[in-house]
Amino acid sequence: MRFSRIYRDFFKPLLDFFIALLGFVILLPIFFTVILALFIFNRRSVFFLQPRPGYRGNIFEVIKFKTMSDKKDADGKLLPDSERLTPLGNFIRKTSLDEIPQLINILKGEMSLVGPRPLLVEYLPLYNTEQLRRMEVRPGITGWAQVNGRNALRWQERFKYDVWYVDNLTLLLDIKIIWITFIKVFKSEGINSPNSATMEKFTGNN
Repeated sequence: MRFSRIYRDFFKPLLDFFIALLGFVILLPIFFTVILALFIFNRRSVFFLQPRPGYRGNIFEVIKFKTMSDKKDADGKLLPDSERLTPLGNFIRKTSLDEIPQLINILKGEMSLVGPRPLLVEYLPLYNTEQLRRMEVRPGITGWAQVNGRNALRWQERFKYDVWYVDNLTLLLDIKIIWITFIKVFKSEGINSPNSATMEKFTGNN
C-alpha cells in the first residue's frame, strides 16, 4: 500500500511527464498532419477546448482535436452528435487521434496517461459520495473504464471501474491498461455507445 501511494504521488507524475514529452515528439508529424486536415475540412476549426473537473475537482481546459461541426437547427440549438460528427472527425475518433493534444494537458500537470476520464463540469452536483472518489487521482487519456467498454458502458458501470482504479492503482495496472488500450484502438472497440455516436449524458443516480 505504501509503495502504491509513493508511485501515485511521486513516480507516476514523473513518468507521465517524460512519456508524454517523448510521445509528443514522436507524434509531432501526425499532430501537424491532423491540424492541416482539420484546418482545411473544418473551416479552420481545429481544436476542441472545454472546461473539465480534474484532480480534487480543480477545473482545467481539456484539449482535443475537433471531430464535430457546429451545425445548429432552426432554433439555434446544436444538432445531435451523430449529425455533427464529420467523416474526417469519425476517422480521427476511431483511430483515437483526437486524444493526442491531451499530451499537452499531461505536460501541464493537469492529466495523466492513465486515470478516470475527465467528464463534464455540469456532472459535479450529480455525483454521489462514492462517485466523487474518481477525482482522488488525476484524470487520464485512457483508464480502467475505457479498456472495459469505453462509451459502450452504462454510467454506473463506468463509475465503478473508475473507483476500483483509484483503490487499486499500481504501476503494473497502468502498464496493463496502456497495453490493452493499444489493442482496443487497433480494433476500434467501444468508441460509440449503443444508442449514439458519443456517450449519452449523465443525468444523475435517480
